[in-house]
Amino acid sequence: MFPERRLGGAHANQNGSRRPLVDESYVGQQVVGLDLHRRRTVMVRMTPAGERLEAVRFASDPAVLAEQIAKAGPSPEVVVEATYNWYWVADVLDEAGARLHLAHPLGVKGFAYRRVKSDFRDAADLADLLRMGRLPEAWIAPKHVRCQRELVRHRHKLRQLCSGLKAGAHAVLAKNALLIPRSDMFGVDGRHRLRRLALPQAYRVRLDSQLHLIDAFETEIEDLDGRIRGLFDADAGYRALLRIPGIGPVFAAILRAEIGEIGRFPSPRQLTSWAGLTPRHRESDTTVHRGAITKQGSRLVRWAAVEAVQRTRAGTPMRARYEQVVTRRGASAKHVAKVAAARELLDCVFYALRDGRVRRLGHTGAA
Repeated sequence: MFPERRLGGAHANQNGSRRPLVDESYVGQQVVGLDLHRRRTVMVRMTPAGERLEAVRFASDPAVLAEQIAKAGPSPEVVVEATYNWYWVADVLDEAGARLHLAHPLGVKGFAYRRVKSDFRDAADLADLLRMGRLPEAWIAPKHVRCQRELVRHRHKLRQLCSGLKAGAHAVLAKNALLIPRSDMFGVDGRHRLRRLALPQAYRVRLDSQLHLIDAFETEIEDLDGRIRGLFDADAGYRALLRIPGIGPVFAAILRAEIGEIGRFPSPRQLTSWAGLTPRHRESDTTVHRGAITKQGSRLVRWAAVEAVQRTRAGTPMRARYEQVVTRRGASAKHVAKVAAARELLDCVFYALRDGRVRRLGHTGAA
């Protein structure tokens, strides 16, 4: 569908002049930059010294990529940005014997501010950053971890959609000045009352449709819960997480799948920073600004940590940290206190995943 496009015998460099590509007879190790898109991919091959060997555009297809990467010889160093569709590229390159490097999107954000931006230049710049040792790399999750993430993320999305439908049902009642005094409006008794409500036809149709969709989503979520339990039941880290106050099967599965290999974090501090729960730090000369949390990293981990600390009991380090912040800064700082408590929770998560047991739960003093 997309014909392969090659540059000719010369390639334009950054100042607009043209220089010849090196001889294709080069047999040393190669550095490859991939600019991956949904329909087309651009590949730039070069030597470790930066001499261009080839620049080509082809369809984003596993078979085509395998054919193109074979030109780079044995064990090439390949870099691709961590876009939403990089999974299949990792699998193809692994089978081809290539060593993949995943570029962190925030680390290469400067590409967008160049005067001239093209897919070929993006691919070449990625390769240059890699060969010079300046590439900001993201962790490449193994295939089984990616599968776990797909399930927990899908469950979370279904729960969000289901919650939206329930909010829509409440809106239908509010528009008709109706109220069902039940804590669970969608339980057995609540459903019975909803069916007996006298509503105008349009609202009756909408409410019945919402209830039908809620039932469908709940069925899917129950099925996913069973599949997720089957994935994690034998996992020691998952079982250790269940011993942390506030963390149940859903939060434990999210934290286990999203964090992945805990050994990539030297300490709890790096884990909380990766989760985006640490303050921003801006420093220049004698001026230092520390702001709100970065929110860089897995938003699902942040959500699970903040939700879990609200379920902790008194006497835990998470609750102690929460109360300490509220006492010092007042009731208006409850959101800040939740974030501080979430950092304490991730400390416990770190040791639970690393050691298989939970530490610090007996500590209730200031952190």
